[in-house]
Amino acid sequence: MCSIDFGIMQFQQRITFNRETKQRPLSPGRSAIVRHRRTNRVSFGRRKQTIVAMRAVVQRVASASVEVEGRTVSAIGPGLLVLVGLHETDVESDAEYICRKVLNMRLFPNDNTGKTWDQNVMQRNYEVLLVSQFTLYGVLKGNKPDFHVAMPPNAAKTFYASLVEKFQKSYRIDAVKDGVFGAMMKVNLVNDGPVTMQLDSCGQSSK
Repeated sequence: MCSIDFGIMQFQQRITFNRETKQRPLSPGRSAIVRHRRTNRVSFGRRKQTIVAMRAVVQRVASASVEVEGRTVSAIGPGLLVLVGLHETDVESDAEYICRKVLNMRLFPNDNTGKTWDQNVMQRNYEVLLVSQFTLYGVLKGNKPDFHVAMPPNAAKTFYASLVEKFQKSYRIDAVKDGVFGAMMKVNLVNDGPVTMQLDSCGQSSK
């Protein structure tokens, strides 16, 4: 076999191999470079935790209340208890997304049609209880929780107040209640179902 025929055979084998592995043929002298996709992560030694945006844990309840220093500060009947965690990078569009999705989540049955997941909290004329909870952004550093990706308290207090106001304007002022920001609270609830959903605004904001 001449050198030309042998070279053609090698080239054909290279094309066949690259087709099977779904890769483009490498040009002469070009090395294969593996490019890793970027992710927004925080790292604790060898452990990594994906960072997301505003987080809400939504629970369908028969009743719920918040106590501060032995005194009930807020209470609702049937409706939604929403634990809200604010990320340090949250912006207005995150709040708008969480508000819209929570109020429109079809977590309640329709008594007229018999459908199980058919109506939202507004259609049922139920109430919403919002509770700020920065521990939703806790990650373990060894055995100790770390909350450094949560929004700092001073900024979070103002941002959370605007979120409560957004819920009240989108629904009804008297139907949306909240706890006491930054206080040591006791949250009592009767989970109906139980039904618990986690909602993140990741990918929905303008960031």
